Parts: sequence; structure tokens; C-alpha cells
Amino acid sequence: MPDNPGPASGPAPSPTGDASEAADADWFPHWFTQFLNDRQTRKPSAHTMKAYRQDFTAIAALMTDGNPARLTVADITKDSMRQAFAAYARDHEAASIRRCWSTWNVLCTFLYTGEQLPANPMQLVGRPKLAKPLPKALPRTAVEALLETVAEDQDSKHRTDWAERDLALILTGLLAGLRAEELRQADVGDIRTTNDGAAVIHVKGKGGKERSVPVEAELLAVIDAYLDSRAIRFPGTVKRKTNPAVSRLSQWLARAPLFVGRDGERITRGTLQSRIKRAFKRAGPDAQPVPGALVHGLRHTYATELASSDVSVYTLMKLLGHESMTTSQRYVSAAGTETRSAAARNPLYAMIPTDG
Repeated sequence: MPDNPGPASGPAPSPTGDASEAADADWFPHWFTQFLNDRQTRKPSAHTMKAYRQDFTAIAALMTDGNPARLTVADITKDSMRQAFAAYARDHEAASIRRCWSTWNVLCTFLYTGEQLPANPMQLVGRPKLAKPLPKALPRTAVEALLETVAEDQDSKHRTDWAERDLALILTGLLAGLRAEELRQADVGDIRTTNDGAAVIHVKGKGGKERSVPVEAELLAVIDAYLDSRAIRFPGTVKRKTNPAVSRLSQWLARAPLFVGRDGERITRGTLQSRIKRAFKRAGPDAQPVPGALVHGLRHTYATELASSDVSVYTLMKLLGHESMTTSQRYVSAAGTETRSAAARNPLYAMIPTDG
């Protein structure tokens, strides 16, 4: 078993120091250098490789009284790892602990598969659970700026600009809460009108789960305007002419894609993302997308607005197509946070007398 710890004369670099990478091989145990070489072949980022070294050093230093170079594979046991991580957890945040745990889990798996370690003890070492962040919604001012920006493209002479379609895409996300893939996969026939001029969108959701989302006549009018513009762009794809007083939906084959690209084919994931991204970019600082949720931010906004309107969690779950009521509850919590924030701005708070 190659447990060569490498040179051990003199102290190792500080766990929080920035020792040069060139010197790493001179003080890391031989088996950890093998691990780094194995990970390097997977082309990780420099940040990831730095994290491996930092996380190793931090735990190894706790196991060897400050000299990680002395750590051997035989020192890695369930009890030693539990003690080291307990000490590490005293002055580190949950996210740092989880990252460090992940590094050591990958390392121990490498040692185990290489028959240097009899078992991976990390599954028996606890790690904190990270609370899921509450979903964020677009403020009303951002929605207004976004819609106004898209509407400005209606007079554009560029074929790549298609204001009617982009407006229908954004509003369907905001008013029906569809996911990006649900927007892509929707067919014209999935929209079924009702006697009062509104409609219901039949959504093919994640995992084959289907749901029905009611929408009002105002959104249907936007979709009709988009389909009118589409008939002009691609006249050969229209099934037949119809009474202008009737929804444009009947002009199209039921299996025709609802949203198409400039080639007339079903819109691609890339086109969907780029058109929404372009709209946000042109809308300027007043309309910043939800971080990490470009198209999905529209769905977040839909759900949060409903939660703020006192829609029940059960109804929210049905409209969003969630498997669990717990997932839908997060929007209610987010709405509650926003409500409290708004209430806290009440100027009457300034009238409360204070001591002194």
C-alpha cells in the first residue's frame, strides 16, 4: 500500500495560505498527489483544483497537529474523519463544510477504488443540509420594462426580430407559469378555448405529468396577434382561413408547434433563451433577470404573484405541476417575506416613541 507521506521535515504550508502550486508535490503525501493527477486528466477548472488542495490541507492539518504532510492513508478512518470534521465545523459555514466533505468523499472514493483504502468512511461522516433559497420573482417595474422593450420591436425591419412571438412567449411564462421546455413543446391544439372567451392550456410537464392551466382572454388575444404575424411570415403553414371573430387557433393544425423560430420550425432551446436574454438586456437596469433563472424566472414570478394573492398551496401545486406541496410552499414563504418587507416601509413606524 503506497502510504509514502512525502517529506515531513518542517511545517507544511498553512491551511489558509496560498502556497505556490509548483511546490505542492514537495509536501503533499504521495497518494494525494496521485489523486490530483487523476483529477487533472478530467480538465477541471483551476478553482476546483485549488479547492481540492485547500480542503485536503484543512482536514489533514486537524488530523496531524498541523502537519498535513505526515498524514497516511491508514490514518483515514471513520472516527478520525468524524473528529476532524467536527473540529472544522466549529468555525466554518455550512457551504464550506459541504464543499470540504465533497472533496474528501471524492478522494476517499479514489483511494478505495485504487485498493489503497478498505472502505470510504465519508458516508458515515455527517454534513449540514443547505436550506433551499426562496424563489425570487421579478418586481412589477421589471415586468413593465421588459414588456415595453419587446413591444418596441414591432416596427423592426430585422427578420430576427419578432415582437409578437417574443411577447407571447414572455406573457405565457408570466401568466401560465410554463417551464422553458413546456413552452417549447406546447402545440397549438394544447390551447382550448372556453365559452367566455378565455382558454385552458393543456401542459405536458416533467416526467410525463400533465396539467391544465386556465388563462384569460387578454393572453389569448396576445397569442392570436402572434399567430396572425406567423401566418404572414409562413403563409403555407396555415390550415385554412377562418372568421376573424373566432380565435386564430382554429387556423392551425392541432399538432403544429405553438412557438416557432424564424425558420418556422418548433423553437429551439437556444432561441428561446437568447430571445428572453436579449429582451432583458435591452430593457436595461430596470429589468434584471432572476439570477440563475432566465426563463424560469418568469415562472417564479407567476407563482409568487399567485401566492401573494392568497391562492392556496394546494391550488398552486396543481397549477405549477409540482409533485409535492412542500415545493409550492416555498413560493408562499417567499411571498410572505415580500409582504413583510413592504409592510415594514410603513412611515407610521417612525412615530413609535423611543427611549432617550
